[in-house]
Amino acid sequence: MKDALSVLIRMGSLHRLLPFWLVGLWLITQNLAWWIPVALVYGYIAQLFVEYAMHRFLLHREPPTEQSVFNELYRSHIGHHEYPSDAEFFTGGDHWYPVRFGLISVAIHTALLWPLLGLSMAFMVAYIALFVGSVTAFATYEYCHTLSHLNVKKGRFGQYVTRKHLAHHFQDHHATFQVSFGFDWIDRLFGTAHDKDVAKERFDRKTILSMGMDPEDLRLVTARKAFGINRRPGAKKASS
Repeated sequence: MKDALSVLIRMGSLHRLLPFWLVGLWLITQNLAWWIPVALVYGYIAQLFVEYAMHRFLLHREPPTEQSVFNELYRSHIGHHEYPSDAEFFTGGDHWYPVRFGLISVAIHTALLWPLLGLSMAFMVAYIALFVGSVTAFATYEYCHTLSHLNVKKGRFGQYVTRKHLAHHFQDHHATFQVSFGFDWIDRLFGTAHDKDVAKERFDRKTILSMGMDPEDLRLVTARKAFGINRRPGAKKASS
């Protein structure tokens, strides 16, 4: 737990979200009302579906042919699959993306709720739901994800999230897109739960770490060079 938290507190995206989260907590103290738990639960669950959708449809989309776009996807996710123990690839390179996504989401929710609640109330509900509820879910996801990739002593919780998530990395990258603890039902709901028999049929030792791509694909080779990587996929960094 301590090791995962030590990585977590250095994550740039969480640094940038923290002020918004704190403002949300302050707003809660100023507006104690029945709707706050509802907003928090909505925001938390909404983020779980965002987590799933982004992982499955954005980060695991068809690899782009344009190299510059491919490099962005490589830094966001493919590199993490090729070098799953490298903490620098635990998150994408754009640490402001979650903030922009949150602000846009608040604006959309405010616009939708405005006719029902009025502008001020609509903004309050949207902000608390998304910058407290959703950000809390996002931080929980980052914790589960980080813990699953660290080679440290783990209790039952850590062992569970590790087994579940590493099945996605090393057995079947077409399944188990939900990382957060306790929400396996989202994968079952959308038909992407881990299945041992299906995983065996899909498994290809040569391409599993490169998300189904040939490791010698020119796009991968070029992306590795762009990010200063000269190791084969799966190889750990040499200790300094």
